[in-house]
Amino acid sequence: MAAPASALTHLSPDGQANMVDVGEKAETVRTAVAEGCVTMKAETLATIMAGNAKKGDVIGAARIAGILAAKRTHELIPLCHPLLLTKVAVDIAEDTALPGLRVTALARVTGKTGVEMEALTAASVACLTIYDMAKAVDRGMVISGLRLVEKTGGKSGDFRAAD
Repeated sequence: MAAPASALTHLSPDGQANMVDVGEKAETVRTAVAEGCVTMKAETLATIMAGNAKKGDVIGAARIAGILAAKRTHELIPLCHPLLLTKVAVDIAEDTALPGLRVTALARVTGKTGVEMEALTAASVACLTIYDMAKAVDRGMVISGLRLVEKTGGKSGDFRAAD
């Protein structure tokens, strides 16, 4: 069931979109971790892991793309605040059970608003970059499982996704 409009922080009482005023909120350390997966053929994964992709270092490029995306989230997602991020890390690990790559992104800030969108944006753009760099050999790759894994700090407290 959808939350009533009055519970949505980015809507005014008359239903108009607006940027939340965080001016009165306390600055706290806020961290968010998001993840996503790119499932692919085993041969594609082997090519990436061997460093033989024609476009170059897939994992390195995807890591940089994810970090850059986190830093530009406010330009991509309407109503997000620009944040002075203190940490962004993107980890990309081989997962032969998929087969594919598992992306984990961490974003941290000391500020007045959370970094969930920055972590989610980093993970999603890293996954998209993996797809872009390997699509010549495997157009059937699937990006899935994009989700917030955990967040800490702020008035709403901590969150940890169920496994």
